[in-house]
Amino acid sequence: MTEPTATSYGFVRLDGVMADDLSVINSARVSFDRRDETLTDAGVGLIKFLMRERHGTPFEHNAFRFHIKCPIFVTREWMRHRIGSFNEFSARYSEMPPEFYLPELEHVRAQTGKPGAYTFEPAGDEAFRDNAVHAMSSSIKQSIRMYNMLLEGGIAKEVARNVLPVSMYTQFYWTVNARSLMNFLSLRTAPAALLEIRQYAEDVETIFADTMPVTYAAWVEYGKKTP
Repeated sequence: MTEPTATSYGFVRLDGVMADDLSVINSARVSFDRRDETLTDAGVGLIKFLMRERHGTPFEHNAFRFHIKCPIFVTREWMRHRIGSFNEFSARYSEMPPEFYLPELEHVRAQTGKPGAYTFEPAGDEAFRDNAVHAMSSSIKQSIRMYNMLLEGGIAKEVARNVLPVSMYTQFYWTVNARSLMNFLSLRTAPAALLEIRQYAEDVETIFADTMPVTYAAWVEYGKKTP
């Protein structure tokens, strides 16, 4: 039996891409039976116009395929973005690795305020937060040990997984176009977004900026609003 371990080694990996700034330009220019083979100043201006006026469909003719590993509770928020395709690791067919997420001490936070207007700040002092993390770790490890005991007793994976917490790591593939990606980023990199998904979304944003730099720059210039 492998001992349960806390880990923060999730990842965001670009597995495949069919996207560039020209895909936006030519998707718009087809209305006039035109096509550009290279990126020109006029093309840059067109992307900025489309972004500013929020003509969104030309930003859909491209695709990013990401491979993500993150805690289950992050994945559940991620999959609320339904304009995209997901395939996730299956705990029905495969044994869950004994890896789980624990927050850093500075991220053990208290929630204050009214629904829809919460603010967060570190909870208590460092000793209090350390005790909270220890309690989380002990509870999760016990759940994983119970999971392994059930498997060793012949219980099916799809039943034994019921004892596992949402802090366990899962992984999935996510295919999404640039327009939907901008919508995801506008929401999940915002200061009010869940801290843990925001950390992953910032990595996604870096990949988007590197892959479609003109589109990304226009999106930032116009307030990160989804066209």
